[in-house]
Amino acid sequence: MNRNILALYLVKLSKWFSLVMPIIVLFYEKHGLGLHDVFVLKSVYSVAAVTLEIPSGYLADVWGRKKCLVSGCILFFIGYLVYSFTSSFTAFLGAELLLGIGQTLVNGADSALLYDTTVHYKRENEYLKYEGRITMIGNFAEAFAGIFGGLLAVYSLRFPFYAQACVAFIGIPAAFSLQEFNTKGKIQSPVTEIVRIIKYSLFTNRRLCCNIMYSGIIGAATLTMAWFVQPVLMHLDTPTSWFGVIWTVLNLTVGVAALYSDKIEHRLGMNKMNLLILVFIAGGYLALAYNLTYWGLAILLLFYIVRGFATPVLKGYINQLTFSDMRATVLSIRNFIIRLMFAGAAPFVGWLNDMYSLKTALLASAGIIFLPGIIFLVLSFEVNHKKEETEKTE
Repeated sequence: MNRNILALYLVKLSKWFSLVMPIIVLFYEKHGLGLHDVFVLKSVYSVAAVTLEIPSGYLADVWGRKKCLVSGCILFFIGYLVYSFTSSFTAFLGAELLLGIGQTLVNGADSALLYDTTVHYKRENEYLKYEGRITMIGNFAEAFAGIFGGLLAVYSLRFPFYAQACVAFIGIPAAFSLQEFNTKGKIQSPVTEIVRIIKYSLFTNRRLCCNIMYSGIIGAATLTMAWFVQPVLMHLDTPTSWFGVIWTVLNLTVGVAALYSDKIEHRLGMNKMNLLILVFIAGGYLALAYNLTYWGLAILLLFYIVRGFATPVLKGYINQLTFSDMRATVLSIRNFIIRLMFAGAAPFVGWLNDMYSLKTALLASAGIIFLPGIIFLVLSFEVNHKKEETEKTE
């Protein structure tokens, strides 16, 4: 078991030791791109992820989690090589496509393999603990990478990309060392099988549907905020050398919160936990919009605390409600929702920022998150209540 856990830690590290994230908006700006262009690039990434998200999850179920993880890590490495040696918007689009496909192959397969590993060793009750630790490692890695990325960027905005390609390579041997436990299915009619799983996840099993949709909305919200951090810092005229430090603090906060996610969930329970997450995530956008000063950094810190325990907890709920032979596909449906929402909303809020103001973009984001979030939260409460009533009568 420890072999797989360690390898998954390294795969997470290779993806999340992000030297480029704290300075990437500055990098784009140097090459003549506005925030709208930045969000277009990230939407292309998301479109690539959306297009292949569910098929890649099914591929992980029938072809193998390990093979998908290996392929994803290789594409991730190539994507950063392209970024390292090109300068045009078109080349950046190509790199985003490679990174999007690579990310899609890893998403779902990693959590599914982790859950399969805990089931194989009869320790599935510890899944949330390990998912929290992996989330913590990812965010700790991103946090400390922020310091190095910021320092490298002082000399050249290219240096973080060279180093990032080297870090991405670490995931390849780690993925090759993984041991697979899930019995892979036989590919007979992929389209029919994918449709069956989508129908089951989003229509037949209402409880699972509510959890997938709600988790997808919250995931899109936290992803969007990650891309607002640098515009907020630029709005405050923050020195470049501080970008990495602030990014580090925020991601350390996520890592610490993720480490305690299982304890917080156990204390609050599903309904209270979901309500708390929505209030703080949507409310974070609203509060930040009216506090675009250095006090707004405290709001970002609180937002990132909630982000830290939201990710492993919401994934855990989905894993508890699905079967092993479709687990990666179901998790990919969640990621599909995240990327679809981001791809649809990001260019719009980026346009609002460029045409009007950062405050307007943040307020619009709060509404885009809260309205569907509260709908699926209420539906989730109703489904859980009906389930409890049914269990009492049996």
